[in-house]
Amino acid sequence: MLKKGNKLYSILTGSCPKCHEESMYTNKNPYAISQLFKMHERCSTCDTKYKIEPSFFYGAMYVSYAVGIAFAVAAFVIAFLIIGASLVNTFIAIVLTMIVFMPVIIRLSRNIWINFFISYEKKEIRSQLE
Repeated sequence: MLKKGNKLYSILTGSCPKCHEESMYTNKNPYAISQLFKMHERCSTCDTKYKIEPSFFYGAMYVSYAVGIAFAVAAFVIAFLIIGASLVNTFIAIVLTMIVFMPVIIRLSRNIWINFFISYEKKEIRSQLE
């Protein structure tokens, strides 16, 4: 479905935005809370530096807000419009959704943010393999 070279591939898998070969995170599981923010310094394949500047990922907070709203709206639609829950139960569903998916939202936000600034380059992989 998703193939390397697509921004969506890098965003959903958390792979290097430049070569799509390795994960940016030391632990791929976002629910390992103690390692949620731990990233490799550089990509071992293309040598891309992930933390472009100090506090680079502060900008991901803005993206996190939008992604969180998307998750909340999805929870509302499912709970209220599809299932037909009451407003109180719908509110509880939204809060629980935000709590359960918080690590996923954080990782997705970081992935989206870094993909704004770094583009996929297929030739980087070839030069490293030769």
